[in-house]
Amino acid sequence: MPEEILSSFAIKRLSILNENGQVDETLMPELSDAQIVRLYELMDLTRTFDSRALNLQREGRLGTYPSVLGQEATQVGSGFALDREDWVFPSFRELGVYIAKGFPLAQIYQYWGGDERGQFSPEGANIFPICISVGTHVPHAAGAAMAAKYRGEKSVMVAYLGDGGTSKGDFYEGLNMAGVFKLPMVCIVQNNQWAISISRKRQTAASSLAQKAVAFGIEGIQVDGNDVFAVYEATRQALDRARRGQGPTLIECDTYRMADHTTADDALRYRSAEEVEKWKARDPQLRLRRFLEGRGLLSESLQREIDEKNTGMVDEAVRAYEMIESAEPKDIFAYTYASMTPRQVAQLEGFSDAGN
Repeated sequence: MPEEILSSFAIKRLSILNENGQVDETLMPELSDAQIVRLYELMDLTRTFDSRALNLQREGRLGTYPSVLGQEATQVGSGFALDREDWVFPSFRELGVYIAKGFPLAQIYQYWGGDERGQFSPEGANIFPICISVGTHVPHAAGAAMAAKYRGEKSVMVAYLGDGGTSKGDFYEGLNMAGVFKLPMVCIVQNNQWAISISRKRQTAASSLAQKAVAFGIEGIQVDGNDVFAVYEATRQALDRARRGQGPTLIECDTYRMADHTTADDALRYRSAEEVEKWKARDPQLRLRRFLEGRGLLSESLQREIDEKNTGMVDEAVRAYEMIESAEPKDIFAYTYASMTPRQVAQLEGFSDAGN
């Protein structure tokens, strides 16, 4: 008796903008020239902010910081597709999403300067606190998506994580729940090829991370993560499906972390300079700049204007961040939970008795 085929699957990859700035016109998303220029401005601002953060850390003016260099298209492209009512569940390397959502720049510096108050999400930003523990926020996003579904809301929960996060049980548990209940959720995996020093190839034998969606019974797609148009379009379609009640989507953005994992890391110890140079040729900002120049949408004078504007915004953000008064030490007791536990009350009393 022949074996019965229970199921078969195929995972698609979406690419629209190539390294030379050329596009497949049949796949181009419906974006105006002004919107495309705005995408470039946001990517430029992300890179400007990121570069300044690295300098501040080296000067002792900022704490340990995770650079997003090389991942701007993945973050800005997806963040630009989100509606105001959508919620972001970040890991810790989503600077471009914050910027695309209009999060105050000074607060981002404030958080990486060691002040948790920087995570306070202003009205309309809709960003949950940064999740340093890898992958544990995926079930949180699923739970919020279930609440939104019960309430009949149109908001979608968008969880971001790296390729390393897909090796955690929380990732499987959260997406399995999202698949079973057809929750309005999108999971965006920034596959930057390295989970600190563990390469993507050492984490799974699967040919793609997107194909993990098959086990959950949900949509899965891989996109060129350095192609801002592909990321935007895949995210937009996933959000539309979620709003129509068609369940979650797993998007794998194939990109690269061109910097160290954080300022506490030395990537030269585990990856070659040749590999980094290969990916530099795929620079997401450079390819969008080539597209804009080819369409006559970006001139040298406009580039200078963008640089000056973004540098000024970052300068002002740094000034504002460094003028913020330090938090009260007692805040660590008052704001850990909605109300203090008996143990915290006792700890606070001991802290105060010690003259603090």
